[in-house]
Amino acid sequence: MKVLKKILVSLAIASALGAASHSAMAETDKGRVVYAPAEAIDNTVAKIRTALAAITQGTDGDKAADLIKDASDSSKEINANDRVDRARQKANNLLKSARTHAKDKATQEAEQELREAITAFEALKPLI
Repeated sequence: MKVLKKILVSLAIASALGAASHSAMAETDKGRVVYAPAEAIDNTVAKIRTALAAITQGTDGDKAADLIKDASDSSKEINANDRVDRARQKANNLLKSARTHAKDKATQEAEQELREAITAFEALKPLI
């Protein structure tokens, strides 16, 4: 009888948690724009291209790093599946490295990594 009670109480608690799950009832916040994965990839690539253009024009390293940070932040909007997320994280590592190089005034390395990041982010579209 004790064991049966414990099982019933456990099942009641589990079903109550499952019924009121936050992820099951998830909605976006008011005022927040949610992009489709392909659109989010395009936005990220556009921001990377902006940062790349700034570096090639000789913009200050800190300003270029801010542009790269903006591109990195926009990449977080890419939500499709686990495969896409793993590939996005790898591509985002290129952005982090490029940002570090931009801060250190190593523009050639930053430029090369941004070009690789563009290729990596564009490669996400077939994975969607």
